[in-house]
Amino acid sequence: MASYDSKDLIVLEGLDAVRMRPGMYIGTTGSKGLHHLLWEIIDNSIDEVANGFGNKVEVTLHKDGTASVLDNGRGIPVSPHPKLKISGVEVVFTQLHAGGKFGDNNYKYSGGLHGVGASVTNALSRWLEVTVYKDGKKYFERFESIEKKGKIHSGVPVKPLAELGNTTLRGTYVKFLPDDRVFKDIEFNYDTVYERLKETAFLNKGIQIELIDERINKRETLCYEGGIRDYVTHLTMDKKPLFFPPIYIENEIDDTYVTLALQYVDNYTESIFSYVNNIPTPEGGTHEVGFKTALTKVLNDFAKKHNLIKDKDITFMGDDFREGLVAVLSIKMKNVQFEGQTKTKLGNVEARSRVESVCTQGLTEFFASKKNENVGNIIIEKAKGAARVRAATKRAKETARAKNSIESSMLIGKLANCTSKNAEINEMFIVEGDSAGGTAKQGRDRYYQAILPLRGKPLNSEKKRIDQVLANEEIRTIIGAIGTGIGEDFKLENLKYNKIIILSDADQDGMHIRCILLTFFFRYMRPLITNGNIYVGMPPLYKVTTRDKEKYLYTDEELEEYTKHLTNYNLQRYKGLGEMSAEQLWTTTLDPAHRSMIRVSLEDAVKADQEISMWMGDDVGPRKDYINKYANFNKQDNFEKKKEAN
Repeated sequence: MASYDSKDLIVLEGLDAVRMRPGMYIGTTGSKGLHHLLWEIIDNSIDEVANGFGNKVEVTLHKDGTASVLDNGRGIPVSPHPKLKISGVEVVFTQLHAGGKFGDNNYKYSGGLHGVGASVTNALSRWLEVTVYKDGKKYFERFESIEKKGKIHSGVPVKPLAELGNTTLRGTYVKFLPDDRVFKDIEFNYDTVYERLKETAFLNKGIQIELIDERINKRETLCYEGGIRDYVTHLTMDKKPLFFPPIYIENEIDDTYVTLALQYVDNYTESIFSYVNNIPTPEGGTHEVGFKTALTKVLNDFAKKHNLIKDKDITFMGDDFREGLVAVLSIKMKNVQFEGQTKTKLGNVEARSRVESVCTQGLTEFFASKKNENVGNIIIEKAKGAARVRAATKRAKETARAKNSIESSMLIGKLANCTSKNAEINEMFIVEGDSAGGTAKQGRDRYYQAILPLRGKPLNSEKKRIDQVLANEEIRTIIGAIGTGIGEDFKLENLKYNKIIILSDADQDGMHIRCILLTFFFRYMRPLITNGNIYVGMPPLYKVTTRDKEKYLYTDEELEEYTKHLTNYNLQRYKGLGEMSAEQLWTTTLDPAHRSMIRVSLEDAVKADQEISMWMGDDVGPRKDYINKYANFNKQDNFEKKKEAN
């Protein structure tokens, strides 16, 4: 047995821990992690200007692959730290969990809570330069990740902070080059950066954010004087608002600043986007609970006051008042507590009562005005329709529960279940068609893999009410198989399978089915996405056969690269899963040791909501505009070219 002594304990110095385990700090070393480096620097500048110490942030994507962020805030402290005896700049960029956001004196509200942002960006860069304009002086320091004797030392100061002379400017300028030894691709995506900055500009009204891309000679300025009012108008641009302008509320209570903008549109789902100190909270939290409670109370009071509930059978619930709602709730507060490390759900108990108080007062004052009575009437009429549908849906659910044994027997006839009862290892493949379903049943591992064939296209839930969605046999089968229920009845603890894998053909119909299912999961079972339970299976597109070898390829690019130097081979294009044998399907698509899958995640709930509305909604115009802008109609099918050449 190998000895285990104190000499075997490895102490990671400085920022070395970040480079050794970058995923702990930025999630991934893919595109998302690369852009996270930029977000950390941007967020520091936004915190500075959002607290009133400046009004402008400039982000530049340079031709040499670097990125820079300039603000006109106070500038990072340059004086020596009393304990560490190094400059404030060096503290910020070389010490984890260091910064000015842990106390209450420097920032009233802050999105950077852990003090690791700037130092992590430094640790994962080839080099990083900081220029500080402060108190009439210009200061500069450069950091580099240096390789010595096969070991990389991260973010090492080249020289101490230097004073370069006088200046009339103030603020901080940070420029860095992501390390290609950490990231496979270090090219920043313009659209990704633009969308992030646009959201930030909406959330901080009046702040000017400029995005410059020297690579394509493009410059855009983002500034929204209406703040989240403009945000809601933007979000409902491709929908049908029921009134205009959006309702807007703004107030501060007990050091918590609350802003709310809301609109109702002509569809059947609710879209609430909440933020705390500019950080998205897609899983909601106490602030959302406070808003929902206030909305239900105020609208119920309005309906009673104006005698709008004449049907004795109608009793309003909170969900009724949120049908067709598009709302942005943004709060700023001290001592934020998020549930989990992903910063996706607010846990501060006090936030609920504060948000509820501000929203109740603001909404009550809005609907008390004679000029806003019509808006209230519109909302109540929409809620009446939702209440009737909810009552009908409840009766349908009760009937379904009463017929549980019948439903179960119907499910047994469709679902080829696994024998394992351990939900943590179980997988369910939702497979397109009986033919592919039959092959998958033969090829699977029966112990932990279940197969649910779809015998027709499920309903597009974006265009239908919940009662119409539940009337669809394929949707009901999926709900029954998963076991969690949907909507207000959803319970993640009842999930029967840890992985729910959409497995459709690699053609237009297969893509459509995939989009329909993802739309349904997003609208009615979203916790499955945020919890990481939804996957998309990736069956191969091609099989290339040579005299002594078979090779499965998953993209046109892989095919082109693999066949570049081949002269004599057979090429098979799989038009559907049913064309594969059970053994081939296992080898390529079902076997965890060899398969490729995409885990569906929710990085940007706002963007996802907009994309789903555009692609799956009734309005054809936005889809047509997108296709005309981005589609390449001159591109020949790669398979056809290969087939002709071979």
